Amino acid sequence: MLDLQRLRALHAVSVHGTVGAAAAALGFTPSAVSQQIAKLERETRTVLLEREGRGVRLTDEAWQLASAAQELMALVERAETELEERRGVPAGRLAIAAFPSAARGLLPPVLADLAARHPALDARLSEADPHLSVDLVAKGAVDLVVAHDWDIAPLPAAAGVEQAPIGEDLCDLLVPAGHPFAGRGALRREELGGQRWICQPPGRVCHDWLVRTLRTAGHEPDIVHQADENPTLVALVAAGLGIAVIPRLGRGPLPAGVVEVPLDPMPVRRLYALWRTGAARRPAIAETVRALRAHWPAVSAHAGPPPARAPR
Repeated sequence: MLDLQRLRALHAVSVHGTVGAAAAALGFTPSAVSQQIAKLERETRTVLLEREGRGVRLTDEAWQLASAAQELMALVERAETELEERRGVPAGRLAIAAFPSAARGLLPPVLADLAARHPALDARLSEADPHLSVDLVAKGAVDLVVAHDWDIAPLPAAAGVEQAPIGEDLCDLLVPAGHPFAGRGALRREELGGQRWICQPPGRVCHDWLVRTLRTAGHEPDIVHQADENPTLVALVAAGLGIAVIPRLGRGPLPAGVVEVPLDPMPVRRLYALWRTGAARRPAIAETVRALRAHWPAVSAHAGPPPARAPR
């Protein structure tokens, strides 16, 4: 009989693309995932992974087995959902994926709340970019996703996936203290031409939004520095190397030398929780979505700019 945990390891590699990424998602070491798949190869007497450069690729037989594994995992999920629904108490393991600034700014208080209220629930967090995380939840690699989209870049719809809004995250233009924009009132997007920009790499939602928005306003963006994490982008602005549009969630206090300038209209990204339709009745899903929405007002208020000081 095939071992479900070994099938789960193979399925994770098929979804995430590498043994290392699969291990990170499952909470194992890469060697543990490799061992699980090696045992599965011996059980099935079939080669499942082949070397390809520095990585691996799945054989045709492995893809077939990974598809069967997804169907089996869906059956197990339905059984677990029915049992948990009968008990009426959030329990068991819940794999959550969130984009980095939500993982930093929103999930810590939510996870602490869930742990205190529901000790039988084993919630586990990993980071994933929004355009990847929707596919992860659709394929059963994670149970719940916190993702975001922008006004001109809607979140892609996936069959069999439900969603609920969490809240709206405001974004500001950050400039060095000596920049001509520092101290200005609200800037319109048409005024942003001829600037040196600091942004996330191509393929990231924030990068795509910046490029589309500036081009719509009649400007071709000159992106001079790129980094994955918002704190790195802020540090580059502080060094006087360019300007950036940064969301407030998870940003933290601004360092000396960085000035926040509002844009008109102010950019907004919308946060969502997503889960598979088959798991919609699971109390763990419902309670986690409730906690995300309940904590958002305090988190978003804390993420906002400090109140202006009264004149002396």
